Formats: sequence, C-alpha cells, structure tokens
Amino acid sequence: MTLLEFLVLLVVAGICGSVGQAIAGRSKSGCIVSIAVGFIGAIFGRWMAGTLGLPEFFVVDVGGQPFPIIWTIIGSTLFVAVIAMVAGKRA
Repeated sequence: MTLLEFLVLLVVAGICGSVGQAIAGRSKSGCIVSIAVGFIGAIFGRWMAGTLGLPEFFVVDVGGQPFPIIWTIIGSTLFVAVIAMVAGKRA
C-alpha cells in the first residue's frame, strides 16, 4: 500500500465515520476521532454482515483492499450510539 492509497483510505474512513456520527447524533468531534470511528465501524460492520450472512455492497477498492462503505457507516452509527448510551449526557 502506497502513501497515497493510505491517505485515500484515511479520507474514506473519516467521511464514513463522520456520517455515522451525524446519524447517531454525535457530530462534534474532530477529524482524528472520525477516522478512528470509521475504522472501528468498518471492522464492526464487516463482522456484523458476515455473522448475519448479508452481502457487502458498495465496496470501494483502496490499494487492493476492499472497504465496504455502507457497512462502515452502519457500524460507525451503532458504535457511536453504544458509546453515547454508555457515556450518558455531558454537563
């Protein structure tokens, strides 16, 4: 994986993480947090799709590695929602 492919992967993960946060109602974090949420969402989303036997659709190929956009957004949304429930409301 080249540096350019890695940067593209970071941008795609950041966008998916930001969309997931916005859907969950927590969109006041920075770029690094959005990228981390995007990667966690990708792992969680792919696991969830594999467990349920659902197909991966709308997959972006970055550096020879598939990155499932829809499952990343769903995984990010669920991850942020669970974190919000555990953390509760801030003062």
